[in-house]
Amino acid sequence: MSELFGTLSDGTEVHRWALERAGTRVEVLTYGGIVRSVEVPDRAGRRANVVLGFAGLDGYLAHPEPHFGALIGRYANRIAGARFTLDDRVYALEPNDGHNSLHGGTRGFGNRVWAAEPIEHGVRLSRVSAHGEEGFPGRLEVSAEYTLDASGALRIAYEAVTDAPTVVNLTNHSYFNLAGHDAGQAGGHELRLAASRFTPVDADLIPTGSLEDVSGSRFDFREARKVGSGYDHNFVLDKGVTEMPQEVAELHEPASGRTLTVATTEPGVQLYTADHLSAPFAPGDGIALETQHFPDSPNRPRFPRTELRPGETYRSQTVYGFGVRD
Repeated sequence: MSELFGTLSDGTEVHRWALERAGTRVEVLTYGGIVRSVEVPDRAGRRANVVLGFAGLDGYLAHPEPHFGALIGRYANRIAGARFTLDDRVYALEPNDGHNSLHGGTRGFGNRVWAAEPIEHGVRLSRVSAHGEEGFPGRLEVSAEYTLDASGALRIAYEAVTDAPTVVNLTNHSYFNLAGHDAGQAGGHELRLAASRFTPVDADLIPTGSLEDVSGSRFDFREARKVGSGYDHNFVLDKGVTEMPQEVAELHEPASGRTLTVATTEPGVQLYTADHLSAPFAPGDGIALETQHFPDSPNRPRFPRTELRPGETYRSQTVYGFGVRD
């Protein structure tokens, strides 16, 4: 089911799609592929929206940089110096994070209107990213399917093809607060993450290129513990790249009992504790778990490849499961 959500200044309509199954209700916008809300019950059956967002379109237009719930591309996370070399050619991107490129540039996928069509238990969004958009090469045909499975889990399945060599790294940028979107600080959530290594970063949050063991450090979430704050780091998942989604994380909010599990085909997860959020939210009000390939992979040959070439199909899936504990 879809309905008009708002209209851009140029007259383009933005629609909201509502998906409901097995106790989960999700709203997805054609603007930015944004997951606007995810309503699930707590242990007492009380329902709440557990992702940060806005009631109307104006809120998203006024606050684009936190990327609330957005579909991120062409390249999720950072590319150092806003440039990369592919097949001996240097491509200059849109610098929007100091000297670096972040989340696809100033007008990444999260700031575009997508075409939508209904599919079984969900909606399929699609668009064409023109050659040269934000500096990226190749005409990219990209789609994202949002569906609810029989357990009420939200599955996002991405696909893309190109007519020229390019790089692709897609994710969703929802901020979760399992106590409720208006509950305030989320640092008391407990996180378990199946990652024995992470990618250390420099002062600009660009990976140094090494993969560091989490043992004995604040980056060790192999056993569940409180998240706290101060994280904007990529964790190297022990499973690596997989054909089908495998569970890699669980987030738990003790007061409500709500849980979030994350399964993915991706080799990394960016843990961001939202330390830079501003009004109407406050720093630390949500937690992002961005499934992805690693930051700056186009400039790091030792990292898992993010190249996409004509004749290949980019595929990625992430599943967000919801439950409760006593």
